[in-house]
Amino acid sequence: MTDDPNAAIGCAVDIGQLMQKADHIRDDILRVAVANGAGHIAPSLSCVEIVTALYHGVMRYDPQDPEWEDRDRLIVSKAHGCYAVYAALADMGVIPMEEWNRFYTDTGRLCGCMERRPRWGLEAGCGSLGHGLPLAVGYAFGARQQGRTYRVYCLVGDGEMQEGSMWESLQFAVKHRLDNLTVVVDHNRLQAMDFITEIMDTGPGALRKRLEGFGLAPVDCQGHVPSDLVTALESRSVSHTPVVVIAHTVKGYGVTCMEGVPRFHFRLPTSEELECRHG
Repeated sequence: MTDDPNAAIGCAVDIGQLMQKADHIRDDILRVAVANGAGHIAPSLSCVEIVTALYHGVMRYDPQDPEWEDRDRLIVSKAHGCYAVYAALADMGVIPMEEWNRFYTDTGRLCGCMERRPRWGLEAGCGSLGHGLPLAVGYAFGARQQGRTYRVYCLVGDGEMQEGSMWESLQFAVKHRLDNLTVVVDHNRLQAMDFITEIMDTGPGALRKRLEGFGLAPVDCQGHVPSDLVTALESRSVSHTPVVVIAHTVKGYGVTCMEGVPRFHFRLPTSEELECRHG
């Protein structure tokens, strides 16, 4: 455990390093997932910068002591985005690199949807959508009851926000003034089968209007711009309500053929398609 509770935050965030780290994590996701035949790559590519900004710019976290009681917690409610978390934790040495390299294989212990393994930095199992935010609210409420100072971050999908359990959780969090909770919406406008507008959407700005109706004041940011993300993620509520960050992202970001294409929620890219990379 670190002696300085703020040591893992980083007083001055190097945005250039965050961008380089995000590029590395994105490359590593593609390397491992494609080699091991793991689909669901696109949901992880949209949240790479979010995960990077949290671990390397915002969260109070010590990779040498992933079970440190006063660490900030990240609950990944959009469970199909877990590849980004695996790659980030393996890069920090929390998950053994050999386990990350065996991801999605018969000999590996990392699953396609996250299972709880605290010693590897995996705080909760969230295979069924709509479960992670209720857990995060419980963590935040428990911290408040126990007088703990850690913060809880919950990464959710915009398609996942169609689940009733998400709104029940937010209602509880507002009622109990859980300002130690930050909810980050990966707003890539796609879900498993199609665009959100084609499945369950009620018009422009619908998500923001719903959140405001629950007494929240969402903060918008560009989800692939680390400087914008860090500013949004470090914001705090003045009304003692949870912080909600709407991160505007692109599903499949970084691989041109995958960006914003519904079928790549599941489908693996071919070697030819992988040639079309940013940068």
